[in-house]
Amino acid sequence: MLVPDHVVTGLMLPRLEQLSGHSWLLEGYPRTLGQARALNELCQLDMVISLNIPYETLRERLSDKWIHPASGRVYNMTFNPPRVKGKDDITGEALVQSEDDKPEALMTRLRHYKDVAKPVLDLYKSQGILHAFSGTDTDRIWPYMNSILSAKLPAQQSESHLPPVA
Repeated sequence: MLVPDHVVTGLMLPRLEQLSGHSWLLEGYPRTLGQARALNELCQLDMVISLNIPYETLRERLSDKWIHPASGRVYNMTFNPPRVKGKDDITGEALVQSEDDKPEALMTRLRHYKDVAKPVLDLYKSQGILHAFSGTDTDRIWPYMNSILSAKLPAQQSESHLPPVA
């Protein structure tokens, strides 16, 4: 279940009001049409980026995610594996996989997300600010995203040509 809209917007909007006059980037917000409408009442967005990644790719990547519960350190068995399989690099304690990251739960979450996100994406598409990228390879998607971000952000903020950490 998602946190109710009134709680999320009650946390987000006051902070965004404090950032008036600054550039900012949100990841994962807004998630619902109610949140998107509340955000639209506060400000006019320059752009929205949607990453369309196939379910199978997301399942593979998130199924490889393991965490060290005490510290919150995150490992990915493909991109950032621990030195010793199943053990935290610093403490040597066992890593665990979140119930939400197990394949069955993940597929349920992704299907729900798609249903909830569609009206939000439709809203931003109708406003002409949606930029959608599809694919599975960060090295191919990032150059396109970087060019769009670079066109919108001040020069000192967009000079990095390295892809974000996956």
